[in-house]
Amino acid sequence: MAEKSFKYIILGGGVSAGYAAKEFANQGLKPGELAVISKEAVAPYERPALSKGYLFPEGAARLPGFHCCVGSGGEKLLPESYKQKGIELILSTEIVKADLAAKSLVSAAGDVFKYQTLIIATGSTVLRLTDFGVKGADSKNILYLREIDDADQLVEAIKVKKGGKAVVVGGGYIGLELSAALRINNFDVTMVFPEPWCMPRLFTADIAAFYETYYTNKGVKIIKGTVASGFTAQPNGEVKEVQLKDRRTLEADIVIVGVGAKPLTSLFKGQVEEDKGGIKTDAFFKTSVPDVYAVGDVATFPLKMYGDVRRVEHVDHSRKSAEQAVKAIKAAEGGAAVEEYDYLPFFYSRSFDLSWQFYGDNVGDSVLFGDSNPSNPKPRFGAYWVQGGKVVGAFMEGGSGDENKALAKVAKARPSAESLEELTKQGISFAAKI
Repeated sequence: MAEKSFKYIILGGGVSAGYAAKEFANQGLKPGELAVISKEAVAPYERPALSKGYLFPEGAARLPGFHCCVGSGGEKLLPESYKQKGIELILSTEIVKADLAAKSLVSAAGDVFKYQTLIIATGSTVLRLTDFGVKGADSKNILYLREIDDADQLVEAIKVKKGGKAVVVGGGYIGLELSAALRINNFDVTMVFPEPWCMPRLFTADIAAFYETYYTNKGVKIIKGTVASGFTAQPNGEVKEVQLKDRRTLEADIVIVGVGAKPLTSLFKGQVEEDKGGIKTDAFFKTSVPDVYAVGDVATFPLKMYGDVRRVEHVDHSRKSAEQAVKAIKAAEGGAAVEEYDYLPFFYSRSFDLSWQFYGDNVGDSVLFGDSNPSNPKPRFGAYWVQGGKVVGAFMEGGSGDENKALAKVAKARPSAESLEELTKQGISFAAKI
């Protein structure tokens, strides 16, 4: 059993871990001060590629092409880059015990890692149907997507079951992006979800209607208002059919499940204050335990512009929260301080030839503007959300770079809106004037 000591440890191997390591290097490190410990076998990478370019039938994205931090236009940190910067990259290492009071972590192999400052960047794990006792959910070719190993399994299944039948369980981010990827790979695709429309946490019924019709036009079959209640398998253990709660049965060569995720916080239960399912932090991502920070999916942090605390699962926040925490750590060491984290919620997605962005908060009344005809070759439309007479959220499909910047500006400024009718009439020009 080996023991190693570091000034800083980043625990995790996803986006936040990569961006935190980059920021430490930017701020200045002595060789051997920082370790990144990940249970994955590869250096931190940009996870969004897994549900997009990684699954393309031609010109697919592959490592090392999307290691952090290329997603934001930054330096690509290859495994050797960490060594060059004096960072110890400890891969294929699962931490099974954390003692925050003793400032130590213990791996499955029994190795002990001591630290002075810890950044928890453990991210999320997918919710599995086996967690809910769904019959037959352990059949082969019922797949999930979170890590690169999951993506490799999916790529292999796409090859083996070429042109087969795929059922996608879930109508959120993963459901929409993977349904598109499977259709591009010439699969017969059916998407199943219980809600009345897709992406219900963000989309209004009007916005969802566009995407559902567009997907239908692309050949994706959509079944709403029911769930997968069980699976039957072939004699070789591979999934054969999906049984729905409404008693319909769907043939399936592949099933992909995207029904949500949960933050990986179990190592720290009872040791650190929690809130809204995550680890509670301040605006510098400090937790209730001295010298312990939490970033990305696991952090429940003050959303300054709304006077609220939230946990945000998105790559943009994963990047920015990691950078904020490291800046705060290094500033404190020098007796200085950084400004409080003032995050503007931002979400985006790309599928087929579509690309949308959303900024702000989707609360209050909403209005739709522009051309939302899904049959048009280049649809371009948007939406505003208005609460208390102010525009608090903005969405755009098919927007240009300048138009998307205008959306961000309007969501941050929260200007007054004369009326919903006027907003509809002005459309993107309203944002462009702010």
